[in-house]
Amino acid sequence: MSDAAQPTAAEVRAAAEAVKAALDRHLEAVERRSGEDDPAVYAAFNELAATAEAYDELLYDAYDEVTPFEIPGDDTLPAYAGPEEPSALSVLIRRDYAVAEPQRLLAQARRVADLDPDVDADLRAGASGGGKGSAGGGVHTALGVIFEEYEADEIASRHKEFGLVEGDSTLWVTAAEELPDPGEWLSAPFDQPDPQTVVCRFDASAVFDEDGDDEGAGDDDGDDGDDGDEDLDEDDIDGDDGIDDDLDVEDAEADVGAGTAGRAGGGPEKDAGRTPGR
Repeated sequence: MSDAAQPTAAEVRAAAEAVKAALDRHLEAVERRSGEDDPAVYAAFNELAATAEAYDELLYDAYDEVTPFEIPGDDTLPAYAGPEEPSALSVLIRRDYAVAEPQRLLAQARRVADLDPDVDADLRAGASGGGKGSAGGGVHTALGVIFEEYEADEIASRHKEFGLVEGDSTLWVTAAEELPDPGEWLSAPFDQPDPQTVVCRFDASAVFDEDGDDEGAGDDDGDDGDDGDEDLDEDDIDGDDGIDDDLDVEDAEADVGAGTAGRAGGGPEKDAGRTPGR
């Protein structure tokens, strides 16, 4: 940073005084709060975070020093301001996956295409390897086959069978006075909802599991040896046929059962990311 842009000592001192004043206001708001979601506490918290961050930046620019404060990201929900007696609700779910084993995914798609006569002809051609020259060939087509055949919750509970690895996921429940008109939001279904109408949210992320990773490392190593037996062996997915003749669709579907409950939002075992106070 150039000397011309460097903050003065007076500016740094003024920023420090602003932090002190924000601390006093935050404490006063906490002492007088009317409940867990008091908007005055939220406002004081946000002001304190903003002034502390500004001071930290000025301190670093002027003196190459930092504060011990960690400023949280602005990902907390504001106080609920939706209807007290909602007549409608929306459930918003996002789940991320990595395609870790493309051959396993392709083999599962071929299995579905071979055994389900209702699979779209173009998808069938791509999943069987005949559509590689088209836009629908390969992994892209396989994903279409899998997500057309199975419900999203079933895929979440059986993701390893499809060669997928879970990333972050979240579930939001928002309240409304009434249902939108049919087709009203279909052109833009994933617009950001109003945070003040969120009743609750549940997040699942590896960042919430960092403390338990070391304890569960032994279990993970043990599971790796069984992955090939879930539905497909490595030999099954290397060959042209892709599927073992012993593989039975009914057996695979019977495995779904208990695994699907609670998967929305990552399931109860991952609710470490639940928003406080909700």
